[in-house]
Amino acid sequence: MYKNVKKKIERGVAFPTCISVNNTVCHFSPLTSDETVLEEGDVLKIDMGCHIDGFIAVVAHTHVLQQGLVTGRAADVIAAANTAAEVALRLVRPGKNNKDVTEAIQKVAAAYDCKIVEGVLSHQMKQFVIDGNKVVLSVSAPETRVDDAEFEENEVYAIDIVTSTGEGKPKLLDEKQTTIYKRAVDKNYHLKMKASRFIYSEINQKFPIMPFTARALEEKRTRLGLVECLNHDLLEPYPVLHEKPGDLVAHIKFTVLLMPNGSDRITSHYLQELQPAKTVDDPEIKAWLSLGTKTKKKGGGKKKKGKKADEVTIEEAKDEHSQG
Repeated sequence: MYKNVKKKIERGVAFPTCISVNNTVCHFSPLTSDETVLEEGDVLKIDMGCHIDGFIAVVAHTHVLQQGLVTGRAADVIAAANTAAEVALRLVRPGKNNKDVTEAIQKVAAAYDCKIVEGVLSHQMKQFVIDGNKVVLSVSAPETRVDDAEFEENEVYAIDIVTSTGEGKPKLLDEKQTTIYKRAVDKNYHLKMKASRFIYSEINQKFPIMPFTARALEEKRTRLGLVECLNHDLLEPYPVLHEKPGDLVAHIKFTVLLMPNGSDRITSHYLQELQPAKTVDDPEIKAWLSLGTKTKKKGGGKKKKGKKADEVTIEEAKDEHSQG
């Protein structure tokens, strides 16, 4: 894109592609040496992002590696994530508060007998900033507090919903699995090792702002050089987290623009056909789902009829977001 413009426009990967399987929660972006093989029935979380001129779009989707209808707990956990995403889309709007979204998505997950995974943050995004200061917390906890914030017109958010059939308290099992990092722009240190200086120079040149994968660096020197950079906080790691074996995790992430005429969800993907064992009967959740995403246009234009609560079902989500 934009090949013929006179001014050179920066563009490329804003978040490396991750494929996290089953009880792996996030950030699994293996090196070329990894020999993991996918199997029938695996629950895959696919996560990625790109940017043009620093304007970022991110998306994550969950897919079960099988043909036909998805049933059982896999269907429940994906339905929980998707319904929570639909509710969040309707509550992330000018005048609303971030803590309202946190409470709502937990209520949705509970309706499917699932948990929202702790420690996940939905960030405001700005030009060349993938993790802005305004955030929505996934789960309120004493150790992870964020400032209360009100959503405002013309803001952009990456809404990040992760659900689990387990406890929703993921653990870091092996630091060596971490392959995604971001340069800490506010930190400086004179590196001692030649390999570290080489790698850090390559990072500064290729990935000065956006997260990147160690796959993109010269692999022979990478692991050695990264250690010193991490020890002196020059890089922020994105750790690979896990729920307990046997737990299933689903991930839905989308980019939303808070426009004057309502919310525009600009990234999404079709869902497989799901048959969750649980259904949403809670009137408050149904009321949230019945909210429209667009506001009435000035000048007396006709307002589009909002879908009824029972029509905004998990099975119809793919029709609701067939774009992008």
